Amino acid sequence: MGFVKTPLIGLRADHFRHPLDLEATASLKQIPGLDLLIRTVLGPIAEQFFYLENIASSVLVSEQQLPDLHKLLLEACRVLDLEPPQLYVRQHPVPNAYTFAMRGKQPFVVLHTSLIDLLTLEEIQAVIAHELGHLKCEHSVYLTPVNILVLAAKQLPNWGEMLAQSIEAQLLEWVRCAEFTCDRAALLATQNPKVVASVLMKLAGGSPTLAGQLNLDAFLKQARAYDDISNDQLGEMLKQARTAQLTHPVPVLRAREIDRWANSKAYQSLLETRSLSNPEETKSGGWRNW
Repeated sequence: MGFVKTPLIGLRADHFRHPLDLEATASLKQIPGLDLLIRTVLGPIAEQFFYLENIASSVLVSEQQLPDLHKLLLEACRVLDLEPPQLYVRQHPVPNAYTFAMRGKQPFVVLHTSLIDLLTLEEIQAVIAHELGHLKCEHSVYLTPVNILVLAAKQLPNWGEMLAQSIEAQLLEWVRCAEFTCDRAALLATQNPKVVASVLMKLAGGSPTLAGQLNLDAFLKQARAYDDISNDQLGEMLKQARTAQLTHPVPVLRAREIDRWANSKAYQSLLETRSLSNPEETKSGGWRNW
């Protein structure tokens, strides 16, 4: 697992939240009736459906069940100053991970087996920490309707289409911005930007057989080439059209963002400030929101 990570005492979401996440969240809160929709319609559906789905079809990680993964979870929670959620492993051929926090239920994180097969232990911890970032920032308030919209569109096409026309675009824009914040949580937990960037590289074009041949420096160079596409109006339009219906920013863009933040004064200052050994000193010291 490498070096011991420094716990970030008193870490709060606004200490590492990405500016685009702040902006998109403020915009989302202006949608009339969205909060009411979540409380009265989407919340109860999510509570029953997703909780029962995990209990029935996944393996709950614990000290006795997949203990190595359990240790990764506990260490990431300790570093991020967060109570551990439940962690499930689910058999699935598509590499993915997700999290939910539902009313009256313990929050949970789900890892697909194909994702675990693709990554090293440190990279798996980065994925777990990314999902913990959603919990730390209370993203589940709006992640739930995103997932329910997908479910509704499949089960009730007319209702799903009606919802999509009014709020889907803003929800998708918000969730893409939220991913940048959670990549920062992954970096804070692993305290190694190469680990986080390597996860993104493998998600873009990796497999268990190809993983050993991938070159991280070349991938970061590729990310810079993606930036160059925006040098003209057509390139920017194509990039926006490419991402408009996605729930995540493209991997090269996420790698570029985390590389920039890892080399910023804000990141270094956050590590130094939150790793103070005296909790009382940490509580009394202010920290700007950015």
